[in-house]
Amino acid sequence: METATLSLTRNSLPDSILHPCFPFKHQFPLPFVSFSSYLFTAFLNWIHYLLVISMAKQDSVFIKYLSLLLVLLLLFEAGRAARLNQWESGIRLSTDIDEPQDVDDQQLGTRWAVLVAGSSGYANYRHQADVCHAYQLLRKGGLKEENIVVFMYDDIAMHKLNPRPEVIINHPKGDDVYAGVPKDYTGVHVTAANLYAVLLGNNSALSGGSGKVVDSKPNDRIFLFYSDHGGPGVLGMPNLPFLYAMDFLDVLKKKHAAGSYKEMVIYVEACESGSVFEGIMPKDLNIYVTTASNAQESSWGTYCPGMEPSPPPEYTTCLGDLYSVAWMEDSETHNLKRETVKQQYETVRERTSNFNSYTLGGSHVMEYGNASIKAEKLCSYQGFDPSSENFPPNELTHMEAVNQRDADILFLWHMYKNSEDGSKKTEILRQITETIRHRIHLDGSIDLIGTLLYGPAKGSGILNSVREPGLPLVDDWQCLKSMVRLFETHCGLLTQYGMKHMRAFANLCNSGVSQSLMEQACVAACSGHDTRQWHPSNQGYSA
Repeated sequence: METATLSLTRNSLPDSILHPCFPFKHQFPLPFVSFSSYLFTAFLNWIHYLLVISMAKQDSVFIKYLSLLLVLLLLFEAGRAARLNQWESGIRLSTDIDEPQDVDDQQLGTRWAVLVAGSSGYANYRHQADVCHAYQLLRKGGLKEENIVVFMYDDIAMHKLNPRPEVIINHPKGDDVYAGVPKDYTGVHVTAANLYAVLLGNNSALSGGSGKVVDSKPNDRIFLFYSDHGGPGVLGMPNLPFLYAMDFLDVLKKKHAAGSYKEMVIYVEACESGSVFEGIMPKDLNIYVTTASNAQESSWGTYCPGMEPSPPPEYTTCLGDLYSVAWMEDSETHNLKRETVKQQYETVRERTSNFNSYTLGGSHVMEYGNASIKAEKLCSYQGFDPSSENFPPNELTHMEAVNQRDADILFLWHMYKNSEDGSKKTEILRQITETIRHRIHLDGSIDLIGTLLYGPAKGSGILNSVREPGLPLVDDWQCLKSMVRLFETHCGLLTQYGMKHMRAFANLCNSGVSQSLMEQACVAACSGHDTRQWHPSNQGYSA
């Protein structure tokens, strides 16, 4: 229904009749249904004028009766409007409005998003599928392409193993989520350094890519979604080095110090992702974070072959990640002008835990930072898709899942099982063997280093010890990087599997082991081992 608006603003009255205590900052939408409504609006303006004059003259009796008359007239019109239109209450005060009204970016600020798939390879299909899905969701929500920055290696849509060329799906029955996704930072340009530059709006620090950055202003909001492998204190990137927690936090602090955003929400899908924020994430940066797992556990892949629900039979890889599909499928089936950040956190926490059946494939979703942001409506970050306004409640069911670190083995096993070519089966079996052999080497080398440094009775306990909640993973982050480089020089790359050993390196630093002692232990533990393709000279160091 068309409405007229009675505006009580300071600008509508001459300064000579204003009273400093009168609250001229409210607007009352009135149903414009007839000429009588127009007269009613004019009469209210006349009452308002008399009330202001009375306040200027400090006539308390007249003010009292005029105020009462104004309230009665407003209530009368509200009731009349409700009778005329059962769907519109007529006069709605600001506290009565369930949904935020449509306003442009200049009023509420621009919504920005940064989407990061931190892996490469068809076995990691799910991470790029997560990010492409997130992009489509945000675009449907009204975010502009120019305000969404996408990082993905972009090697799966046209991969020879992809049964649907140029198509990526994130659900067994899902639509293509790849079409239209911008190629901002792909291939060798998907790096931690470029991510930092994008967040800071620093074009000069970029290396390749589209040049798009988060050029945000003080009133803008930022949404960051990351999906990949992780380990204690680190997040993976397809091009080394890893993203280290303290480096990332330094970027967030610089962004905050620049005053270039109002609030930020960060969602992180990765193993041990809680450790990236545990003990170091301040509450005064106006940033709220949720992670797929706590500081000690894996996150989980889902929609994998052989699971229920299962991808189409031609797929040999997982289509999504448990935490990631949980938040996106929640957003797609709810009115984001009504759902809060807190409500989504609680829904995702329940679904990602697989309804508290953690041992069957689930993790503890954690939260960090400024908890007051949880009261915000999700549309402030993800936008609003009108088609989701009247969706029925999403039915949450138990989902089968696989440990993220074992998803590549699952992929190779299904490749082996489905192959009918003898030579291909032999090659796949070789890949499985080499992958498992390197895992065994990494685990054994770390155990031996612990024994050499602390003795057989204490080594394992010290390397695997977990600090009290609220404490950071390590006190000296540069020491952590040095320990990683020493290990990789002599023992080979950690890989996405070996990221789990970052806690061992952190504990070496926390217990005061020197770099010289660490190097001696690495040489003793790994001498004679052929690192082959796992040597850092091929791909670079993880630190």
